[in-house]
Amino acid sequence: MTTFLLVYFSLVAFMLGACIGSFLNVCIYRIPREESVVKPRSHCPHCGKMIAWYDNVPLLSYLLLRARCRHCGGQIIPRYFLVELLTAVLFLLIWLEYGFNVRTPVYGLMVSGLILGTFVDFEHMIIPDRVSIGGIVVGLVCSVLFPSLQGETRILPSLVDSVIGLVAGSGSLWLVGILGKWAFKKDAMGLGDVKLLGGMGALLGWEAVLFIVMVSSLMGSVIGGYLIIAGKKEWQSRIPYGPYLALSAVIWILWGQGWWKWYVNWLGGGSI
Repeated sequence: MTTFLLVYFSLVAFMLGACIGSFLNVCIYRIPREESVVKPRSHCPHCGKMIAWYDNVPLLSYLLLRARCRHCGGQIIPRYFLVELLTAVLFLLIWLEYGFNVRTPVYGLMVSGLILGTFVDFEHMIIPDRVSIGGIVVGLVCSVLFPSLQGETRILPSLVDSVIGLVAGSGSLWLVGILGKWAFKKDAMGLGDVKLLGGMGALLGWEAVLFIVMVSSLMGSVIGGYLIIAGKKEWQSRIPYGPYLALSAVIWILWGQGWWKWYVNWLGGGSI
């Protein structure tokens, strides 16, 4: 591919991600409130005025309007810009990593769901079923339509791998929840997290589940330790586990598969 085409398609990926991020903002606000994500059109949460198309351009409108509503001057929260930028950057990274491959749109769809689930989880401490159960369905369907996602060439082995990943993901966190409830006499793992990791396993496979559990646990331990040292132990309960899972899944998609092969090879005593 020539440099021009690489730059062109990279810009397309970035802009597409920004546009999808704009839609994700609508979903993040409306889905927990059980509102339609289609109607009515986007409007200012302060004054209720409909947002014109020229004030709804991803990334640019936020900057040009200086994070204020054109009509009432109400502040536009930074999350809107952050979600659009994050989605755009991740779409670009996925494109640069996989190019014209079936994994590119599938992983783009998965990352979009993870961003949606993460920001809803931060604000409402729930993971919408549209993300968790939807991820399970998408993972199983994609394993049938695109066996190469599971590293297979035939449908049946691919589907079996997907089911194993689903069971490994949901089963591992479900077991943690059961043991945690027995040990601490309270719920240690939300059902939303269980379903979310099941969806990750259905799409990414059981090896990804092991990686995601390891990395998310490490991140949780590091951040939890920092909060304790900083005297902010009560903040631990305010940070849900779902975002750790989501970030670990993104790391797996972009770089983790190579790291995992290195790790397995190192455990086996092989040469790198």
